[in-house]
This record gives sequence, C-alpha cells and structure tokens, in this order.
Amino acid sequence: MKCAGFIAEISSNHHRDLDRCYAFIDKAAEIGCFAVKFQLFKISELFAPEVLARREDLRQRKAWELPVDFIPSLAERCRLKDIGFSCTPFYLEAVEQLRPFVDFYKIASYELLWDDLLRACAATGKPVVLSTGMATLTEVGNAVAVLRQAGCTDLTLLHCTSSYPTPPQECNLAAIQTMRDTFDCQVGWSDHSVNPGVIFRALYRWEATMVEFHFDLEGKGEEFSAGHCWLPDQIGPIIDSVKAGYLADGQGEKGPVSLEEVEREWRADPADGLRPLLSERRRWGEKL
Repeated sequence: MKCAGFIAEISSNHHRDLDRCYAFIDKAAEIGCFAVKFQLFKISELFAPEVLARREDLRQRKAWELPVDFIPSLAERCRLKDIGFSCTPFYLEAVEQLRPFVDFYKIASYELLWDDLLRACAATGKPVVLSTGMATLTEVGNAVAVLRQAGCTDLTLLHCTSSYPTPPQECNLAAIQTMRDTFDCQVGWSDHSVNPGVIFRALYRWEATMVEFHFDLEGKGEEFSAGHCWLPDQIGPIIDSVKAGYLADGQGEKGPVSLEEVEREWRADPADGLRPLLSERRRWGEKL
C-alpha cells in the first residue's frame, strides 16, 4: 500500500500576511506534507445578503479573506520548497484565478451541491479533491457524476464530519470503504478530530489515501480556538510515524533481510542446541 499524503489546510490562519503564509508553507514542507491548501473566498460571495445583514460575526470574516494577489507568490514558494500547492475556490471566478497556479483543486463540503462550481473545476483538467462532510451517499454520487461528466479524470473524495472539532465516535471512518466501493476512486480523510488514533485508524484500517488536517503555527490563527487545528509538534511526529510504518511493510517475501545475515550464524546448532552454529564455532577455535 502506498503511503498516504498529508495536506496542511491553512484555512483562515494566515492573518492576510504573506510572510506568515510563507512560514506555513515552509513548516508544512519541513514536517513532511506533500501539499498545502489555502482558501480563496469573498464574504460577499460566500453568504447571502440577507444573512450577512443580520450576522455581524460573518461580516467580520472579511478580515479572513486571502488576497488574490498572494496566489502567484504562494505557488512560487511551494515550488521552491518542493511541496504541492492547492486552494479551494469559493466563487466561480476563483477557479480561473487559481488555474495557472494550483496543482489540484479542493472543493469544500459546503459547496458539494453547487454543480456549476464542480463543472468549472473539472473542466480545467486538473485533479480534484472533494470533501463530503454532511452529504448523503446519493448527494456524493451526484457530485461525482457531475465532475466526471465535466471531464474530471483524477478524483479523490475525502470523508469527513463537518463539526469543529469532531469527537472520535462521530468520525464514521468506515464510510471511507463505502465510498471507495461505490465510486471506484481514491478516498481519504479530512480530519477535524485532532486525535492521533483517528488518523492512524483512517490510514491503517480503512486505507485512506490522503489525510487533510487543519494547521496552525503556534496557536494564534483565527481558527485555532475552535479546537480543530493541529500544531507542528503535534502532527509532525504523526507524519513521521506514518511514513516509518509504510516503510516497514517490506515486500512480503519471508526470508532474512540484510541486517540479519550476521546473526544467522549465531543461532542454536541443531546438533547440540548451543550457540553459535558449529561452522561459526570452528572459526572461533581457529582464533585461539
């Protein structure tokens, strides 16, 4: 089984600060992620006006918007650090704004029902990663059909629970296999649990091929207080452990590995049950 890739989701933790964005990219590359993901939204195109008129807290999220003119610089930084660059478009124009720069599109769970956005991403020919939180299997099926009919040939679904944070008992990891069997595509896990056991279970029991996690540098990001973001010293060791775990699989053929060759001669000899083998003992006799 191929080692799963980890995506660091920066969310709105960037403070609209380009240097801070660079720090996220640098740290994600350092701890072994294969990609970072940002979000490109405009509050005025994310929420209906009648809702914004009554929700001051949503209007204040305008301060969370990623400046569009950051995108080329973020993509270049990712290339310099040899890490993939992705971004979630939350309005249709954003698809084209991102097109020259992203390695793949990520579509959020809340946009799963928006066929026009699905078609726009698929039509670019780039890989698409689709989160499926809150969705029924039928709704996921409709989204998959729209994406494939619009030209998407490289699709990964991410199972997740859209609750921030998510208790382990609400993760329903077995749905990973359900979607894999149903849609014949790669399926991963988008984590909101901040629980190592959940990630290990998603990978080793349910064979998630991708793990997305919300990432903050030091606990000062806009979303950290909600409780669903990982810090580098929390997620870094998990990524190291996962990579070591996959390296440990080997090829499956039973036989001594190279590191064992020196010990083979020190097994008990079948003639008398004493160590090492008689052939090795004779060499020791010659040394006397």
